[in-house]
Amino acid sequence: MLYENILRPWLFRMDPEEAHERMMSMLRTAQALPGGKALVRSAWGGCEEGLETRVFGLKFPNPIGLAAGFDKDGRVFSMMGALGFGFVEVGSVTLRPQPGNPKPRIFRLPEYEALVNRLGFNNLGAEAAQRRLKSFGRPDFPLGINLGLNKDCPHDKAHEEYAQTFSILEPYGDYFVVNVSSPNTLGLRDLQERIHLEKILSAIGEVNRSKKTLLVKLSPDLSDELLPSLVELIMQSASGVIATNTTIARPGIPSDEQERRGGLSGAPLRARSTELIRKIYKLSGGKLPIIGVGGVFTGGDAYEKIRAGASLVQLYTGLIYRGPAAARRIQKELLAWLKHGGFKSVAEAVGTEPAQ
Repeated sequence: MLYENILRPWLFRMDPEEAHERMMSMLRTAQALPGGKALVRSAWGGCEEGLETRVFGLKFPNPIGLAAGFDKDGRVFSMMGALGFGFVEVGSVTLRPQPGNPKPRIFRLPEYEALVNRLGFNNLGAEAAQRRLKSFGRPDFPLGINLGLNKDCPHDKAHEEYAQTFSILEPYGDYFVVNVSSPNTLGLRDLQERIHLEKILSAIGEVNRSKKTLLVKLSPDLSDELLPSLVELIMQSASGVIATNTTIARPGIPSDEQERRGGLSGAPLRARSTELIRKIYKLSGGKLPIIGVGGVFTGGDAYEKIRAGASLVQLYTGLIYRGPAAARRIQKELLAWLKHGGFKSVAEAVGTEPAQ
């Protein structure tokens, strides 16, 4: 209640990007203090017993992850583990530093528990991320690295730049994500077309000497016509899918917000992302592991996505609205849902939703 009643109102009086930097500063301060992580863990974090799961050959202490976008440059990922996240995904990281789009570029819609962002892959670049990840060392939970593309990269060079970025960061991630679905880099979503994505996955495959897990992050705005071909390609050339990124649609949002440019995340995306999870699970015959993201605020939301076919889930906007105890609270609620459903593990519940 401290967050909802005191800290969130204070942060929400600020510009969203300024508020984010304030939170990052607090987390970095706690991270630097002796015993800081232990203090944060005792106050808000920790992992519930009974939620351990294994996906991609990796052991996850729980299936609740932090989505890319919160910790773009890998500054506080170890602290997010202390807050109860079972895995963390840093990035998106581009080959070269990139300032992103002009400010303001994040907008809150509090009455809908949503955000609209048009950040544009602002980050310090792959070499800076490499130095930071090397200095921090490996965490005690799986770490994902989300790979983006500089906006000045021509499409015919995209596969080369994704592969170069991967090569720089390869030793430091447990899994990697090809992000071809952000709506905030002009033309990026065109790379979801099979011919482009195939070149990208092939180029990364050629330099993936240690056989790191490779995922593809897909858009919730994909057409039903394109999806089967993409799922087939991903099953051949990658290890799994993240569904979904933000949407350019505005489900349930009033007309005065319809024209705001950027990707919508949060509660309004929940049903759309779950539907895409459901379709991918069915198309792949349940053989393609899925990380579900979009509108996860409660354990019930996580349970819904797991039963639709997700082996793991992520949140970002839910953390902004529900605060530092969000991951632990979702864990507790998810455990109750699993017990109520008669499931002994997370893996047992994956894809068990009745046919619709």
